[in-house]
Parts: sequence; C-alpha cells; structure tokens
Amino acid sequence: LYVAHIFLFVVFTAQVGFSAATLDRAAYLDELQMDAFGNAPYEALVQALLLAFQPAFLNILPLYIVLLAMFALALPLLYRPWVFLGASLALYALVRGLDINLPSWTGGGWFFNPLAWQLLFVCGAVIGFAPPGRQPLRMPWSPWLLAACLALLIPCGAAMLAVWHAPEWLAALPGPWPALIDGVDKTSLHPLRLLSLLAMAYLAGHLVPRSADWLNGAAARPFVLMGQRGLPVFCASIFLSFLGRLALERDDGPGMQLAVNALGLACLLAVAWVSAWYGQKLRTAKPPGTALPAHAAADRA
Repeated sequence: LYVAHIFLFVVFTAQVGFSAATLDRAAYLDELQMDAFGNAPYEALVQALLLAFQPAFLNILPLYIVLLAMFALALPLLYRPWVFLGASLALYALVRGLDINLPSWTGGGWFFNPLAWQLLFVCGAVIGFAPPGRQPLRMPWSPWLLAACLALLIPCGAAMLAVWHAPEWLAALPGPWPALIDGVDKTSLHPLRLLSLLAMAYLAGHLVPRSADWLNGAAARPFVLMGQRGLPVFCASIFLSFLGRLALERDDGPGMQLAVNALGLACLLAVAWVSAWYGQKLRTAKPPGTALPAHAAADRA
C-alpha cells in the first residue's frame, strides 16, 4: 500500500502539474491542494513520504496504511471481540469528543482521521472473523431492524442529494436541521455516516445471499474482478478521474458524460483483467516450492 501510494503521488502530481502548466490553469493546483508542492517541492516530497502531505484524492491510501499498522498491533484482540469493539468505540468517542487528529504538513489534520475511522474497520473485522470453534457474529433478520435501517437510510440519502443538488431546500428546513445535516463530517466519521454504513451492510448481508446466482453471472463478473483487484483499479481510477474532469470541462453535455463514464469503466476493467492475468502468470511461472513475491502472494490470498 505504501509503495502504491508513493507511486500514485508521483504520477498524479505530474499529471496535475503538467495539465496546469499546459492549459494555463493554476487553479488546478489550488483546488487539489497541490500549491504547497509548487512552493516547496523538496519539503513536499519528504512530507509525502512521511504521509503528512496529502493532496486531494491522495488521502485514502494513507488512511488504510495507518489502519493496517494499528490493526497488526491489535490482532490478539480479535479473539476477544467484545473487548476489541469496546476499546475501539472508546477511542472513537475520545477522538470525536476531544477533536484529536494526526498532524498534517499543511495544517488542519488528516482529511480521513484514522483514529476515528478505525471503528468501522474494527466493526468489519469483528463481524467477519470467527475464531476456531466459534460461529461468526451475525445480526438476526428482523422486520423491525429492516424498518430501522430504511428509516435511517432514506432520510440520509435525501439529505445528501439536497446538500449537493438543492442546498436552498436544505436552508429552508426549520429549527436545527440545517446545522445538523451540515455538521455530518467525513473527517472523523460522524455517527450518522457510521450507522448508515452498518445499515447498508446489514441489508446487503441478508438480502444478497452468497449463493445468489446472479453474483456468478456474466453481468456481475466484471465488477467482481474489479473488486478482487481493488488496489490497481483504485490507483488507475485516480488518474482517470482527472482525465475525465478535463474532458467534461470542454463539454459537459449528456453525450460526453456518457462517454467519460463508459470509457472510464472499460479502462478500469482492462486494468483489473491485466492485473489478474499478470498474477496468474507469476503463479504458473514459479517452480513448485519456490516462494512467491509478496504481491503475487497477496493475489493468491
């Protein structure tokens, strides 16, 4: 993950810098928080290596790097899931209550605060891990829980659409609702975001069984492949997203929007296919008993 992040940082910085210079659009550097790189490039490189400099779009992999480092230290707690979950919840409450964050070079802390987002990671680990001799944690199906999930997700979805597409409707809401919705932050994983994600996980876990035929069908196969090759697909998507932005700045009509999305999806699928093919070639090329490289071993896992 660290190597992928540094490689992506170099490529994305070059892409944005070249576009800004060629198109005479210095605003790109400001919008993507890369102006600090232009002011002090050598220090910016050092801070990027230390994960303290995170331009826009380059703040997701650092979150995962720190989460995996924290998780490695906490692995023994997986055998005591309620203790693990309780400690994670206590850290989350402390971080949100005292506004604690990791420092960043440009100030303001990390955009994705690992000390808060670790709770979502721990929830997934506790749900997905079953020690030998134990059953994995399962939430029973209940029409009441279904109703509670829908009662949470539908208003949250409507509020999200209003924030992006109809802010005047949001401002017209009575009482404290506008301030409450506006305060649903992403940096420290607002409780409404956490509950929404858990609600969607509950619905998906019960409404989409593992044995569903359509998951093994031709329509789902490209998306399954992209999910299995998540890291290269994610890195390619960052590069492609900026190219798509440049195209839409020239023409944001329905035809161009359709073309950008279709071509982007095709490119991501191609990246996933090439990654899977390369991983298979590495596995078949190694003689029996020879250790695989780390990335090939990860592909096999």
